[in-house]
Formats: sequence, C-alpha cells, structure tokens
Amino acid sequence: MKKQLIQLEINNRVYEVPVNPRDLLVDVIRKKVGLTGTKKGCGQGDCGACTVLIDGAPVLSCITLAIACQGKKITTIEGLADDRGNLHPIQQAFVDHGAVQCGFCTPGMILTAKALLDRNPQPGEAEIKRGIAGNICRCTGYKKIVEAISAAAATISKGVVK
Repeated sequence: MKKQLIQLEINNRVYEVPVNPRDLLVDVIRKKVGLTGTKKGCGQGDCGACTVLIDGAPVLSCITLAIACQGKKITTIEGLADDRGNLHPIQQAFVDHGAVQCGFCTPGMILTAKALLDRNPQPGEAEIKRGIAGNICRCTGYKKIVEAISAAAATISKGVVK
C-alpha cells in the first residue's frame, strides 16, 4: 500500500504524518506522533481505553482510520492539562478521589467524562453511569470514578475550567 502524507490536528498542534490508508488513529497517535497517553486495549472498540475526542465527541481510536480524521480537531489526554501543566478539573478529580487504580482505562474514561460534562455540566449519578458505560475499568468498581466525575462537575460549574 502506498503511504500518504496527512495532517492531523492533535491537541491544537498540527502533525504531518505518513500513513497507509488502513492505519488506525490509535497507532498513529502512539507510534507516529509519540503521544502514549491514549491506550490500545481490546483493539475492537469494546473497552473504551483508546477513547479520544474528535471535534469534542468521544471516539474509539482503535477502530477509526487516521486518514478519516484530517480536518478534525483531535484531543488526547495530553491535551487536557493547561500550558503550565495544571491538570484539567476532571483529571484532578480522578486523582483527588482515588479514581485511578492501574490507570490503563483512565485516559479514555476522563475524555469520555469531559464530553459528557461539555454536553451536560451537572449530570446526575445515573447519567454519569450511562455516559461512561462504554468504558471498562477492571480495577475500581466505578464508585470512585462516578464520585470523581460528580466532583469535577461541581468544580467546573464554579467556573474553574479550561
């Protein structure tokens, strides 16, 4: 297959990368761009570990072709902290509430939570659970994750958000 040079906007920075038409976004982000926060879990779109935001919506990067993402704004976990390295309120809430165990699911979970809170800044517990239903965590049992997202919503509603 012949490689093509494409431009991807990831975390407000444009990257020119050579890709094969079948290259998956998760592999391009990790191997060609060098942003390893995005995890490759099941590789089939079942676990949510590879979730990134594309134009603000959560997308499973393990089943998304990189070439299809040209002209779109991609956000990975590395793109949430501010320029001074301060964590986004959702990231900080995950730390503060012990919602991180092994950490493998955390980037995808946080990005899914960000999309949820962008749509609904004050979701109830049931809506949070529905919102993260596509993200599997094998460590925490979800209680602390739901608490962290609720706490982040409260912080964000006070105007402390990027």
